[in-house]
Amino acid sequence: MTSTVLHPAALTVRGVRRSFGPTTVLRDIDLDIAPGQIVALVGASGSGKSTLLRLIAGLDSPSAGSVRIDDQPIAGVDPRCAVVFQEPRLLPWRDVAGNVALGLPAGTGRSAGAAAVRSWLEVVGLTGFAKYRPRRISGGMAQRAALARALVRRPGVLLLDEPFAALDALNRLKMQNLLVDVHRDIATTVVLVTHDIDEALLLADRIVLLEPEPGRGSGIGAIFEVPGPRPRERTDSRLTALRTTLLDRLGVPEPGTAPAAAALLVKEPAR
Repeated sequence: MTSTVLHPAALTVRGVRRSFGPTTVLRDIDLDIAPGQIVALVGASGSGKSTLLRLIAGLDSPSAGSVRIDDQPIAGVDPRCAVVFQEPRLLPWRDVAGNVALGLPAGTGRSAGAAAVRSWLEVVGLTGFAKYRPRRISGGMAQRAALARALVRRPGVLLLDEPFAALDALNRLKMQNLLVDVHRDIATTVVLVTHDIDEALLLADRIVLLEPEPGRGSGIGAIFEVPGPRPRERTDSRLTALRTTLLDRLGVPEPGTAPAAAALLVKEPAR
């Protein structure tokens, strides 16, 4: 892997509410993410995870409150952020290198841009596929290209909206391992939306649980510290209690278990 280094940013969310007409989706969201942390957003479908990610990216604006990166407010699409979506969204008429180059910051020179694209293709393991069109590569490779396209932007905050959900089980595991390896080398700040609790436990430093309340929208129900440094073993027994608690809070209790992760809970907002 190359020695490419990014500069992680601090992220601050204060009093954020997002309403669409009379319907409130998010309410009273307060969140601090330190530079270089990986934070996973989990919650039931419709709890506002992707809405919060869009607010951080500047793709949407809060109805109230503020989002700041390195203490500077976000106003519109923010060049300090890059987003990887569930689908790779590669342009079929461009080759892999050309798709990655779309993420280059404005004003990047031709020579510097080509070098950056080569560097990030090496990082994600696609060096030999630079001239391939998207139809000639697998879904996992396409998502690697989408990740490289985001990273070539040199973001302070990398936003991942269920980026591995459309992949088969094997490619999903490979992409999770790749993200661990990439983050070890570049240490950018990451916000990950996922429905996969095991994925959150494997990747995140902290897990933010969004919980909806009828008629009021979703708030932060709890924030959990994930035990153990990365890379983590998927079978690490230290994760078992937290996994049980998260599934129970999401309404999917495991048979024959009881939630017992109180020691891992670092914030339980007042209701």
